[in-house]
Amino acid sequence: MNSSLRILIVLPMYGGSLPIGHYCARALRRMGHLVEIFEAPEFLGAYESLSEMRISRDKVSSLQNGLLNVVSQAILAKAESFEPDLVLSMAQAPLSIPTLRRLKRDNVTTAMWFVEDYKLMTYWKGYAPYYDFFAVIQEEQIFEKLEQIGQENVLYLPLAADPEFHKPMDLTAVERQLWGSELSFMGAGYANRRVAFHQFAGKKFKLWGNGWEDDAVLAPHVQLKGRRLSSEECIKVFNATVINLNLHSSVHVDKLVSGGDFVNPRTFELAACGAFQLVDERSLMSDLFYSDELATFETLPELHEKIEYFLANPEERQAFVQRARERVLKDHTYDQRMQTLLDFIASRRSAWPARKQSESALAGLPPELKVQVLELLQRLQLPVSTSLEDLLWAMRQQKGTLTELETSLLFLNEWRQQYGGIMGE
Repeated sequence: MNSSLRILIVLPMYGGSLPIGHYCARALRRMGHLVEIFEAPEFLGAYESLSEMRISRDKVSSLQNGLLNVVSQAILAKAESFEPDLVLSMAQAPLSIPTLRRLKRDNVTTAMWFVEDYKLMTYWKGYAPYYDFFAVIQEEQIFEKLEQIGQENVLYLPLAADPEFHKPMDLTAVERQLWGSELSFMGAGYANRRVAFHQFAGKKFKLWGNGWEDDAVLAPHVQLKGRRLSSEECIKVFNATVINLNLHSSVHVDKLVSGGDFVNPRTFELAACGAFQLVDERSLMSDLFYSDELATFETLPELHEKIEYFLANPEERQAFVQRARERVLKDHTYDQRMQTLLDFIASRRSAWPARKQSESALAGLPPELKVQVLELLQRLQLPVSTSLEDLLWAMRQQKGTLTELETSLLFLNEWRQQYGGIMGE
């Protein structure tokens, strides 16, 4: 499937899949597709402000649900305007069932990438049947459960990294002092992590992220008052840290190293950054990495042993770093994940995409104008094959005053639509 697509990506208002949606958009644009993003986080302030009103909890819930319905209607309006070949929703995207039904009725293909633990986040049961395609980061039982509720187009799609973003960085001495440590962990304060990390109290250990409040033992290690880090800040932490701890989340404390299945995004991001990590063993990890590419542990005593060993052996740390980075760049990028998703959709849906592919915006242009349009395509990160229709859409999404060239293209397009023929005739 090589044709250029129009793809609308619907982000959640907040949460871990929010940056993943942006990585997907970057990958799809690199692949030559025209991508529009529905920025649901722009509605978060209004959503949260409702909970601060001095009214009953039931009314707050009713108002918030009403707002989510308005947001879903806005997504539908965006889709009607953009006319996408695919609406790709990230986990917790505010797409209502009526909107999904309407998109299906309008023959708009929909997919969700459910980048969460299906056992913990169970809202998928209500929404999965209404999507045309459903991608998950786990295998086996989730496939069976989805088929039982009517979703047969299920794809195992593990997480990944964006090599243009997740990469080694040259940090200043000041940056290394701020963001670095012998040991660091970046992530939310899940129950198993809270208990496990008590053992690092008093060591050269930094905790980054939210959800660590009210823990007196860990409080001295929490950085930046426990706020959520931006994606750019996470990269600095990864690059500045000697050993990045990567303990997968669990709400249970009876088994601190859970031995679960899915592999979290941090595993791929750390590897792509050329950062050393100690990551707990996962059942799906052997399908993604060889044993000599990631330094793993299965128990906390083993973690402590390996911390001491790798602190004392920097050359072995570097060997793991190099092998892991090579593997991610080869097999685990968002470009590859998006291609897998698009190929899967094409294999299950005949004659997709249905939208007729238009000729390139460069067709029929005089040489001097063609050079200028090529430069415009490059500035907008669009492929040479982009149609005039898609180029004009991308131009209209920009903020600020149109350039002389952009104004001319809009005028020429109006002329073409009114009098027919191709530009340049």
